[in-house]
Amino acid sequence: MHEFALLRDLLVLIAVAIPAVALAQRVNVPTIVAFLITGIAIGPFGLGLIARSDDVVLLAEVGVVLLLFEIGLEVSLAQVIRSRTTILLGGLTQVGLTFAATAGISMATGMPPSQAVVFGCMVAVSSTAIVLKSYQDRGELDTPQGRISLAVLLFQDLMIVPMIVLIQVLGSGGAGGDWSDALRPVIGLGVLIVLVPVGLRLVPAVLGRIPDLRSSELFTLTIGFFGLGTAFITASLGLSLAVGAFIAGLIISESEYGAQAISDVVPFRALFSSIFFTSVGMLLDLGFVVDHLPLVAGVTAAVIVGKALLVVGVVTLLLKRPLFNAILTGISLSQIGEFAFVLASVAIGAGLLADATYQVFLAAAVFSMLATPFLIQAARPIAEGVVRLAGGVVRDVDDDRTVSDLNGHAIIVGFGMSGHHLARVLKAAHLKYIVLETNGLVARAARQEGESILFGDGTRPEVLIKAGIRQARVFVMNISSPVDERRGIAVARQLNPDVKILVRTRAVNAIADLNARGADDVVVEEYEAALELFQRVLRHYRIPMNTIAAEMDAVRAEHYGLLRGVPKNILRLDQLRFLGIHHALELFEVEPGSAAEGKDVVTLQLRSQTGATVVAVVREGQSFYGPDADFRFQAGDTVVVVGASPTLVKARDVFCKSV
Repeated sequence: MHEFALLRDLLVLIAVAIPAVALAQRVNVPTIVAFLITGIAIGPFGLGLIARSDDVVLLAEVGVVLLLFEIGLEVSLAQVIRSRTTILLGGLTQVGLTFAATAGISMATGMPPSQAVVFGCMVAVSSTAIVLKSYQDRGELDTPQGRISLAVLLFQDLMIVPMIVLIQVLGSGGAGGDWSDALRPVIGLGVLIVLVPVGLRLVPAVLGRIPDLRSSELFTLTIGFFGLGTAFITASLGLSLAVGAFIAGLIISESEYGAQAISDVVPFRALFSSIFFTSVGMLLDLGFVVDHLPLVAGVTAAVIVGKALLVVGVVTLLLKRPLFNAILTGISLSQIGEFAFVLASVAIGAGLLADATYQVFLAAAVFSMLATPFLIQAARPIAEGVVRLAGGVVRDVDDDRTVSDLNGHAIIVGFGMSGHHLARVLKAAHLKYIVLETNGLVARAARQEGESILFGDGTRPEVLIKAGIRQARVFVMNISSPVDERRGIAVARQLNPDVKILVRTRAVNAIADLNARGADDVVVEEYEAALELFQRVLRHYRIPMNTIAAEMDAVRAEHYGLLRGVPKNILRLDQLRFLGIHHALELFEVEPGSAAEGKDVVTLQLRSQTGATVVAVVREGQSFYGPDADFRFQAGDTVVVVGASPTLVKARDVFCKSV
């Protein structure tokens, strides 16, 4: 019945989180705070709706695994590799200084050296889940402070391995103990170093075969298998489940199928977040906090202020970044992280952490986590105030940012025949574009031919963001699916209100709806075929091309009303009837090599030869009425001729090279 109890706990957790998040949104409070408060309320030390401590720990572990897998998918491994100097230099210095300061202060207050070392390890790590989730929600993952924070957090997460080894060695007395448990994480780290390059080759190869089967379910299952499988391997070798899940996400994000993987996982983001953050809140003993409030408040404040100041010093002095960015980074990394709970559990098992010390640490960790979203929100005005107070100038520089060439480009959803032709025309015109295609075979073949194409569903916001929808100038829905057309338009318009949206549809009745949802232009396949026939018929009547083009624009402008039987305006061609000379008026375009080219009206002797009269000539938009002897006809001129039908037939032979 334990499985049933766990399911019940999950149901309670989600049921309470729903109104909490709704209320948080209403009062403009970060959802992370809502989850933490929910956990405090329903946990063993609150209302007791979830009373089993082992279930709480299990929920927390599952939650952080899922959450970090999803965050790993949104982080670029290439960017992490480019930031290796920041990771090693900044991360090592931050962890080392924080550890030394915490351990030193703890021993100065009378704490035994072994416990001081444990406490130093726990305080040295920050919350990867909370910081990246906050930056993710604010769209600041790819900012200077976002990338520096990610680099330091990644180093902290990797340092969990030697920290576990250190705690286990201290617990074994340093000698005569069981060293096999202490060595397992070291072996695991070695395996992880091998696992990453292998995964970078294996994952794309496997995922490249899945789309060929055209099964979205199989693709999602494979993504989940890689994530959970990597987490299982790392945990089996002494690392944490969460580290494995995060690394799996990084590996998948580097493949060409990363965008679609994100779109498959992101819908579960709220569930992942609620499980983890609510379960963390459930660990807090409110009774202990009330009884030791000054101590808890003092430790929490010391941790937040101390860690923030250390990070500011590291970023400004060591990494040579502006004070403004350093303050933003320091504030974001000022809390105690979720991996500290892993270290605490190891320390308790090793007999190095007393219950009272653990409760102080736990309270400080939860309250620092609780404060983090608010601190990140307030970080920018705080940083601006400090910089100005110091007499400096606010500079938010981004030395590492690579400028994407996806700016002012077109996004083409669907690479069928029309999408292929559109891409070819854009390429010939040297215009930037990117194609989104859900058929793996088509995407792979096009990529091999040098096309700028991304495997992914163009109706999903995560995929569109990956394709640069916020910087795009034109968005083209080029798929034959009424449901996807409407969804794609709505998502694109929400992400970029200024983008021009064009839609190709087969549904005649969908025109008004698509325009209402945000489409700027709707092209109906059946009607475009009719317009092509209309255009060719007019050409046979020798209507000038510019006039034909104007008529085509008029038909499209009133949403094919003429073809639908509900014309809003009378076409300009039809207005010739009201002149009373429709049967005796003709327009000819002077063709190269015709008898009229290079001749003037006198030399041409049109009236004496044909009986027709030239009343006007249009050249490059300029009208010449009753042209005189100095006017010479040029190829491309539009000539307005009047006369009886037989005379117009003769005049046609003068201006047209062939009939």
